[in-house]
Amino acid sequence: MFLVVALGILVGAIAQRVAGMGYALTLAPILVLTLGPFEGPMVVNIAGALSSALVFLQSKKSVDWKQFWILSIPAVIVIIPSAFFSVAFSGPLLQIGIGVILIFALGTSLVAVKSDRFLPRGGLGVLFGASSGFMSATAGIGGPAMGVYAILTGWDQKSFAATLQPYFVTLGVTSFLSKFAASGTLPDLSIWLWVGIAALTVVGSWLGIFLQKYVSVELARLSVIIICFTGSLAAIIDGVLDL
Repeated sequence: MFLVVALGILVGAIAQRVAGMGYALTLAPILVLTLGPFEGPMVVNIAGALSSALVFLQSKKSVDWKQFWILSIPAVIVIIPSAFFSVAFSGPLLQIGIGVILIFALGTSLVAVKSDRFLPRGGLGVLFGASSGFMSATAGIGGPAMGVYAILTGWDQKSFAATLQPYFVTLGVTSFLSKFAASGTLPDLSIWLWVGIAALTVVGSWLGIFLQKYVSVELARLSVIIICFTGSLAAIIDGVLDL
């Protein structure tokens, strides 16, 4: 299982570098299976923040800070009560719920189609920011809602990918701290496992710098979708068996 987790971290970090998102989506279902429905997303939150911070160092000039605040404020507001919700309902039901949320979020992003007519970002940003915050706090992922938002509003890929990095850092850190405040506990991982996750994230991000010349955004997203769907189905089945 360690090799599966390690591969998930590397693929997710590479996708994050190439496509601007994908780290949390790749890792969330894997860690839910290995660490549980509460600790798994909590680790994804802080590890995802690290992955996004690394990408942000190279993409900060393209960040749309106005969009960042429109999305971040409602997301943070929703994260706090959602963290208490995830603590109260931790267990097989939460694990099944996370799997369903992941599949639904991916499915929604897949059926959203590009159009020549785009919607205004104002109020829509508040709605999708709040949705993203809820999914970050409960399932460890906030990307799919942002992907649909980008398609519906015609947000160009360069600015979108760059703005997501400080946004994901904000969501990850806020979700982690909120769940710690709600539960009073941290994930029961050894210091070496934390170091290993951080090291693999850095290596994956570094590999992404070189691979982004050869790996298309579409291929990176397809890899993330396949891993996420597979892991989510496995999490649902495992949760049902534990009931």
